[in-house]
Amino acid sequence: MLNAILGVASNSFWMPERSSSTVSADVDGLYYFIFYLSLFFFLLISFMLVAFIIKYRHREGGKPHEPAAGHSTALELTWTIIPTVLLLVVFYYGFRGFLDMMVEPPNSYEVLVTGTQWNWTFTYEGQYVSDDGKLHIPVNTPVRFVLSSNDVIHSLFLPAFRLKKDVVPGRYNRFWAQATETGESDIYCAEYCGIKHSQMLSNVVVETPAEFEKFIERIKDWTKTKTPLQAGEMLYNTRGCAQCHSIDGTAKIGPSWKDMFGSQVPIVGKGNVVADEDYIRESILYPNAKVVQGFQNPSGGSQMSSFLGQLNDNDIMAIISYMKSISVHFKGDLTPFKQKLKQPTTAPLTASLSAATGAKTVSTGSSSGH
Repeated sequence: MLNAILGVASNSFWMPERSSSTVSADVDGLYYFIFYLSLFFFLLISFMLVAFIIKYRHREGGKPHEPAAGHSTALELTWTIIPTVLLLVVFYYGFRGFLDMMVEPPNSYEVLVTGTQWNWTFTYEGQYVSDDGKLHIPVNTPVRFVLSSNDVIHSLFLPAFRLKKDVVPGRYNRFWAQATETGESDIYCAEYCGIKHSQMLSNVVVETPAEFEKFIERIKDWTKTKTPLQAGEMLYNTRGCAQCHSIDGTAKIGPSWKDMFGSQVPIVGKGNVVADEDYIRESILYPNAKVVQGFQNPSGGSQMSSFLGQLNDNDIMAIISYMKSISVHFKGDLTPFKQKLKQPTTAPLTASLSAATGAKTVSTGSSSGH
């Protein structure tokens, strides 16, 4: 209402670009009301200050000063009543907007938002995680966000929606939003959470209901659209792995994944162990079981949070496949075998291969490589 009365444009040079959501116009309206109210009184007081300085300045040989003004009930009522009324107006619109943000409509679609140093994870239907690291929501649909943290305090900030809520470890916070137009905008962490706080970025993607349904179907089973190697790279970039583990040999918060698989890893108090499938799985689910030397926290434990219950067996195997692909210690072949077997060049070679492996000879027309 205030936004319409003031005739404020949806965007300005000092405010971030605004998406059309059910609360953004009211937030901007109240902000501009307070801004212009403050500007009015600043200019009024500044003008009166200068005017009084000029009018009542000391003059040589001037008239004696008049006696100080006495009590004025009318003046005191004026400067008490007017600010009180303005304060009540601000409180009314502010509290009404706060209730609108906090009390979600019934049957709102729920998205779980998890903050981890330094990554956002968005989970749908309680188990399916966004495969591109972005928050997808349908347009014209109320969406309820349930917020939790795996480590320190974060703050989910959707500037285009004019919404922000702290993400606190050990408890759940929540708020809701309803977008009224499609598009993509930024997500930030608005609470300092460590050395890579500024890199804790993502996007909110507002889609049509049909596009959103396709997104849900896609994330329900990545095995239908991606190979394990592709999924492993996707999980590396979307589940926070890239924030702590490099793939170029550079040490970050955690050891680099480059050439890790199959190597000898120094473990605190246990000597060296081979970084094989079992080691990687254990490190993902129980990071404190074997802590890599030089990457422990001050108390001696791992700096990594557990992904127990967040990654399934297929996800873990996909990550292992990706780690194999960037390690010189892995000598196998991860190329998906999708083509038909080629016609052998000579019959004796086919016979010798069959005898050596005990396998049946596969005809040229076979459609399977398994």
